[in-house]
Amino acid sequence: MALFAVGCAPLAPGPSDGTGIMVPGQRLPGPDFPYRKAGRGYPSLAPLLREVTPAVVNVSVVSEVALGEHPFLSDPDFRRFLEKFDLELPDPDETQQRQSIGSGLIIDGGRGFVLTNAHVTEDAREITVTLKDRRSFTARLIGRDPGTDIAVLRIPPVQAPALRFGDSEALEVGDFVIAIGNPFGLGQTVTSGIVSAVGRGGIAGNALGALIQTDASINPGNSGGPLINLAGEVVGINTALIGPTGGNVGIGFAVPSNRVRRAMERILRGQ
Repeated sequence: MALFAVGCAPLAPGPSDGTGIMVPGQRLPGPDFPYRKAGRGYPSLAPLLREVTPAVVNVSVVSEVALGEHPFLSDPDFRRFLEKFDLELPDPDETQQRQSIGSGLIIDGGRGFVLTNAHVTEDAREITVTLKDRRSFTARLIGRDPGTDIAVLRIPPVQAPALRFGDSEALEVGDFVIAIGNPFGLGQTVTSGIVSAVGRGGIAGNALGALIQTDASINPGNSGGPLINLAGEVVGINTALIGPTGGNVGIGFAVPSNRVRRAMERILRGQ
């Protein structure tokens, strides 16, 4: 098994910390859980999702990578094998463009601030943020915090809701959570599950410290998208999954929202 690293106007009036970002503890407007569709008797998350999904964005990144970084090309035996066939080896300094995808969430539409994963923006030469309504904007990288895998982007001001942060310390195993993102570039996708573990650490290849583990389906492209609770609050930022080939096997991880918030505020204070 391997660990894989896999986007304003507030929804409701509430206290602000002065940065325009809503503080924890304020619930979304609307019916209490279990949510029910209007005129129907059965439970549904649709009323909640109508409120929060417009704040989730797709993040597309064009980066330049050095061809010499490919592990095969750094292997002397492999290079000698290619030379036997008179194959031209790429210049180690030669680069090529690579496109990758991720997710993010709007944290302040009025100022155009978008949150995503730091690894999504690595080596980025061009970043494009696409809203749920398919409007696209060129984004500027404001700052990164690799220690929490968090990056803040900036786009032009948009009329869009901003998600609020909940208290990740209050999470318990068994709490229902929802993951929203852009898996495989398919477009906005919603999955749900429970908190499988909290404070999960000691994962091979993970330098992010204690994470939230969930069985909500997280796949490549979900990186940077929110993990929300049933109050519509962000309790984590989806960042990684465990699987034999980078596909979902029911074990995904998110950086706790309390750590995300602190890192995000450090970045924004630099503005």
